[in-house]
Amino acid sequence: MKIFEALRQDHEKQRLLLKILAETSGDTQARQEYYQELKDQLESHAVAEERHFYSPLMHEDASVELSRHGVAEHHEIDELLEKLDNTDMSSPAWLHHLKALKEKVEHHLDEEEQEFFPVAGQVLNDNEKEKLADGYTDEMKSELQS
Repeated sequence: MKIFEALRQDHEKQRLLLKILAETSGDTQARQEYYQELKDQLESHAVAEERHFYSPLMHEDASVELSRHGVAEHHEIDELLEKLDNTDMSSPAWLHHLKALKEKVEHHLDEEEQEFFPVAGQVLNDNEKEKLADGYTDEMKSELQS
């Protein structure tokens, strides 16, 4: 597997969790569980992606700005997660913050897949793509278990 497939698999999980969460209402057990799963996915993904995708690409002129932009968007996502953590789940404000998170995450994922992946595909060789995928998937497993 190459890094792009590994990232896309997790992107699809995130999209699905966001869709499910947007359809929940109130402070329910389901909302709490889906939110925790989404939060774990997003936080683990950011750590693993920054180490095993953005970091190696920051050393290349063609991809340094895209890498920095991706890291900045991860910080924005972290801030939205913090807002959600500090808002009562049964409050209308919680759903408002969730919609903002959904828009930000979907924008980030789409931008990454449509703009960043093609550039990274030219910068990285096949061996690097496979090694990065292995490192990324191992890191994701480790992060999700901690």
